[in-house]
Amino acid sequence: MTMGKITKAVIPAAGLGTRFLPATKAMPKEMLPVVDRPAIQYVVEEAVNAGLTDLLMITGRNKRSLEDHFDREPGLERALELKGDQGRLDLVQQASELGPIHYVRQGEPKGLGHAVLCASQHVGNEPFAVLLGDDLIDEAETLLTTMMDVQQKTGGSVIALIEVDPSEISAYGCADITAIEGEDFVRVNNLVEKPAAGEAPSNLAVIGRYVLHPSVFGVLENTEPGRGGEIQLTDALQTMAAGEGEGSGVYGVVFKGRRYDTGDKLSYLKAVITLASERVEFGEELKTWLKAFVG
Repeated sequence: MTMGKITKAVIPAAGLGTRFLPATKAMPKEMLPVVDRPAIQYVVEEAVNAGLTDLLMITGRNKRSLEDHFDREPGLERALELKGDQGRLDLVQQASELGPIHYVRQGEPKGLGHAVLCASQHVGNEPFAVLLGDDLIDEAETLLTTMMDVQQKTGGSVIALIEVDPSEISAYGCADITAIEGEDFVRVNNLVEKPAAGEAPSNLAVIGRYVLHPSVFGVLENTEPGRGGEIQLTDALQTMAAGEGEGSGVYGVVFKGRRYDTGDKLSYLKAVITLASERVEFGEELKTWLKAFVG
């Protein structure tokens, strides 16, 4: 059974960003720049480019700068206009013209599952996308669109998976899957949160893109706190994978494109360098300098 067209995206952004302290002591981790745009803007642009028109950001204390970034700044815009700096004016206005963004506070950090549950009143009885800000998907990729197509085809929920070295699987949620003949997506039988390397059912790791059936809200309401005393989205998806009836079933899209993990310091630096090296205005000069630096 398929439901209506997917139009809503939920972007959890209430985390404390402890891995980037002290930089994130007074600034949300989502505002860390990736070249000259904050990481969260790449995520919002991905949602908009996939055709999602109703965006809800789940925030917390000290996250006001997220709202400010996507709001108009008349004083700054006027100053740039008077200077005749149309290029920078366009860049500033770009963030505020991405579309309406709504905000809900999580209140206290009870886990990703709880953050998603905070979106229930806004989302209602519609399938919706969830985009985590730590994962940046290259703008040339169509992962989210593919996942939405799979959700509409199956009527269940869809997660994004990547292949990782078996030695790294303990850092991720891991999926036990079954191939579906004639399809380019898989059925998820079981999800294991951060399994030991020798006990993982596969080398397929869950990354931060989901397209969920609204029945997930009822499951989350009845999901007990799990790892770390938090309500885990993985636990709710595990229940839905094993369930029956409307909204049951979890499927996976194995992503082989470019992804950047900005929640890890080394991966964050790689993301900045990779994206900067592809910029028309200074990419070639940067690559020349890098060759000389590492040489």
